[in-house]
Amino acid sequence: MLRKVINNSISKIKGEKFELDPTIPLGYIFCFFYQRIAMFFCAIWKLNRLSRSFVHHTSVLYCVRKIKIGNNLCIDRNCYINALSNEGITFGNNVSIGKYTCIECSGTLKNLGKGLIIGNNVGLGTHGFFGCAGGIEIGDDTIFGNYVSLHSENHNYADTHIPIRLQGVNRKGIKIGKDCWIGSKTTILDGTEIGDGCIIAAGAVVRGKIESYSIIGGVPAKTIKKRS
Repeated sequence: MLRKVINNSISKIKGEKFELDPTIPLGYIFCFFYQRIAMFFCAIWKLNRLSRSFVHHTSVLYCVRKIKIGNNLCIDRNCYINALSNEGITFGNNVSIGKYTCIECSGTLKNLGKGLIIGNNVGLGTHGFFGCAGGIEIGDDTIFGNYVSLHSENHNYADTHIPIRLQGVNRKGIKIGKDCWIGSKTTILDGTEIGDGCIIAAGAVVRGKIESYSIIGGVPAKTIKKRS
């Protein structure tokens, strides 16, 4: 009976059918939901608003007025999210952020970045890094493995008489389509556009335009085959 109530409640929150694995011990379930209740009240405190969100108390959020959230945002432990930027951060519905994830929208106070847009039903793996200075857009239903990094900014380096750190930066931004699977330890560089339904193999270094429904991998990443 308890499992049925939990399944129905989570299904309503997520907007899709959900069923707990029947082998999960009840003790584990009670501990899990106790933590979720604590994260719910922590979200009210850290986000300065009442919402259907969950934030672990060890996570750090800056410039929360620049953060727009949908329903059922979940931020796991020890995350760092700094929304200081021109356009801030927008989270869709049912977004989960894995532990030890860093989201940095501006690399310097001299030149604010653009920001981050994440669609619905997106899962970010653990230990990720999202440098959003040039702008990052992630489509609905896209999932990320662990240790994925995105860098939407490059340093200028053409003048050999000036230190690279003093030559400024250039930004093109990163766009990732809907229903993509980004493998663990993938690095996505500035100027990348990944179409809908793509799969990126673990450890790939991605730059450029990737056609929809491609499977790519390697350093630098190349198309292995098409899903269709």
